[in-house]
Amino acid sequence: MVKRLFTALALICSATFATAQNYDESKIPPYELQDPLVFADGRKVKSKKQWKERRLEILDIFQSEMYGRMPAAPETLELETIEQGTTIGGYATRRQVRMYFSKDKSGPNIDWLIVTPNHIKTPAPVVILLNYYGNHTVLNDEAIIVTDGWMRNDKDFNVENNSASAESRGKMINPDLRSIIPVDMLVAKGYAVVTACYADISPDPDSWVKTDDGKLLQDELAYSGIFDLWGERDNSRSDNTSALTAWGWALMRGMDLICEDPALDENKVILTGSSRLGKAALIAAAFDERFPLLAVNQTGGGGVPLAKHYYGENVQTMTTAFTHWYCKAFAKYANKELEMPFDQHMFLSCIAPRALMVQGFNNGWFDTKGEYLALKAASPVWKFLGEEGMPDVDYPEIYDKSAVGNTVAYYRRDNDHGISAIDWVWMLEFAEKYFNKK
Repeated sequence: MVKRLFTALALICSATFATAQNYDESKIPPYELQDPLVFADGRKVKSKKQWKERRLEILDIFQSEMYGRMPAAPETLELETIEQGTTIGGYATRRQVRMYFSKDKSGPNIDWLIVTPNHIKTPAPVVILLNYYGNHTVLNDEAIIVTDGWMRNDKDFNVENNSASAESRGKMINPDLRSIIPVDMLVAKGYAVVTACYADISPDPDSWVKTDDGKLLQDELAYSGIFDLWGERDNSRSDNTSALTAWGWALMRGMDLICEDPALDENKVILTGSSRLGKAALIAAAFDERFPLLAVNQTGGGGVPLAKHYYGENVQTMTTAFTHWYCKAFAKYANKELEMPFDQHMFLSCIAPRALMVQGFNNGWFDTKGEYLALKAASPVWKFLGEEGMPDVDYPEIYDKSAVGNTVAYYRRDNDHGISAIDWVWMLEFAEKYFNKK
């Protein structure tokens, strides 16, 4: 399913932007990267206190120029357990928690599925991520509510007429899929799992889908859902909140939930996600220092890879195919990446000194060498803050773990797009080593 979905998207984008893409390393123009440890006015960062100021400056640049404004935390957060029971053969407890943002429980809400291991007596470490097709796809459990929100049609997940189906229960546990969420294995390892469906937060129409009157569905639908919390949208602004930022904001609210739950260990949280939801996880971790560890999977352009490493997906493809993922300001850098006063290594540096793992794979569209180079350029910030950076090694071969350090890690593999079993294994190995060190 994931492979077919990606292939269709790549074909559409390749046909539309054939002249805009590059898959020849020799044709990447020379570029210079801004130093994360130098302020925009040229001053060098000389202390940890100054780094905090520089970090805020970097986040402001990305809000103004790429992702749009990160909304403030809500003034009100109401949690209601709407269902709970045992699951996974009695080894875990399932809770479905509805999160409201008003005292009267009106307006937008987020449904969280929390699965906690029953054999853990102390607060459990946590994996938190957004899912694509509904909480009911994460476990084959009839008690889990089938989402009634709008989502993209997908035959493999029984989504027709933009509506989810109970027939897709537990699909994400299927080991035959190229992208999985192995909740049973995570529970067996002692982890709790916290997840919500991204489409319930902000619908994500494809760029080629139009309404009956010829308008792009992205423009009509994408800024609904959680966006209703933030009032009428001012379309004259170039830095409006994007869908990616909204999904990241929702993950930050998931961290609010974790911090409120005595069964969950807020100090041992793995934030993850794949592809566009990897981008969302990256945004959440960059803005919210409560996330101790981020492990992002195959984020593609607009996530980890350097934009100036002009290879595969680029600003033109991103801002044309995914108009709702970025703010309007970002489009001015289409075919002008060398003029950007920022790049993704700066955004990665905002996660320091916390732990970061980047998982790449060998597909040119996703430019995994650009991911490695971004980590390499961000690594000095970890060292400046007294932590280990990424190991100083050449671009590793597939399955080579030489760039997997104790605090910053990179590796790549072959096969298909998505979080596979090996990605989960390496993610947990990295996390357990990091948490045990702490």
